[in-house]
Amino acid sequence: MSGGMRPAVVERLGGRIRAARQEQDLSVGALAELSDVSRRMLTQIELGQANPSVAILDRIAEGLGVTFAALMGVGEGDAPEGVEVWSTDSGSWGVLLDAVDTDTLSVETWKWKLLGEDTYEGGSGIPLPGIVHHVIEGTLEIVSADGTTVIEAGRSGRITTDAAYRYRALDAQAAVFFSVALLPRPPRA
Repeated sequence: MSGGMRPAVVERLGGRIRAARQEQDLSVGALAELSDVSRRMLTQIELGQANPSVAILDRIAEGLGVTFAALMGVGEGDAPEGVEVWSTDSGSWGVLLDAVDTDTLSVETWKWKLLGEDTYEGGSGIPLPGIVHHVIEGTLEIVSADGTTVIEAGRSGRITTDAAYRYRALDAQAAVFFSVALLPRPPRA
């Protein structure tokens, strides 16, 4: 089962995207061109009527010249519990805990819990310098174009990719893990 964002997060996110777009004096059409996301999808996201994938949000963030974390409202001064960005009806979730931005790199810290057959599919086509994973409980399987990585509880591993990847708990058990994603920061206009 794949999941999505909670409706309250989708609504807040839509408002943040609209405010950022208007602050930069961009029309919906201009942002659509910059982000390679359709005008219709952008409008639905801004109105809180669409539950976009993280890949689409990455493209919107790049079009706005900000990071995904900044788009989500996570960064300096935020509450330590973070923002639940992804969840499923069966209880799996992904929480963006914190983010730090430099001129060239954004570093995001996430905590994940995958239950049963739930999978999370990520990757936006933007090359990643790396995502480091540390598994606290269970066994995590990461599948990407580069192959399959299996990380057991108490161990860490790293992937680098510019393609889609998928997280799942091995053998349909629970997996709880942290990830630290190193993301290239979009150049400022």
